[in-house]
Amino acid sequence: MSVPVTIVNNAVVITGYDPKRLIAALKLNVAVDLSAKTDWLADKYDRILGAIGRATRQLPDSVLAQDLSWRRQTIRSFIAHISGDAELAWLSRNRATASFEQMIAHFDGLRHLTTVDELFGYSESVRANIIQFLNSGDTDAFSRIVPAYKGGDVTILELLNFSLRHATHHLKQLYWLMDNSLSIAPENPATREDMAGIFTPAKFEMES
Repeated sequence: MSVPVTIVNNAVVITGYDPKRLIAALKLNVAVDLSAKTDWLADKYDRILGAIGRATRQLPDSVLAQDLSWRRQTIRSFIAHISGDAELAWLSRNRATASFEQMIAHFDGLRHLTTVDELFGYSESVRANIIQFLNSGDTDAFSRIVPAYKGGDVTILELLNFSLRHATHHLKQLYWLMDNSLSIAPENPATREDMAGIFTPAKFEMES
């Protein structure tokens, strides 16, 4: 994935979306207002992670150990992975990086989630933490740049956007799994309105 690069006076190179550095380098007399973006993200995380939690609670514990046909994961690991990716983006607000190694270690640390109730509780805690952060008004943290395992040098808000798309994509796959493999009809599933504005492939592959 490519990231934007801004070069000012052939001297200052700004990688990724960094409004503070751009304003300083270009000597702009403007203030950064991220409130609209954070309001939208908080609402979408509430809807999407809420839908993941509802779908998770419909599953019996007995299916969690089943292997998925399209990826090297069990259903348990797959569901933990969805909220885990979002939590990793949130945790990056206090870290210098969001590296591939951190991602692997983070997912490995979710092995203790072995029941539907535990997976649901974890998803709800991630949802609450992210929404609280997005409603905090902490613009310094929102615009903080981290070298990330996906996206290159990105702001925390960009990273949370990536993870929102990731969660929505996997939510669609979870619905497909429930309908086609588990014979469980999703109750109160996410709507088109819930997913509006979140980019995911129109036709998703079951390998990704």
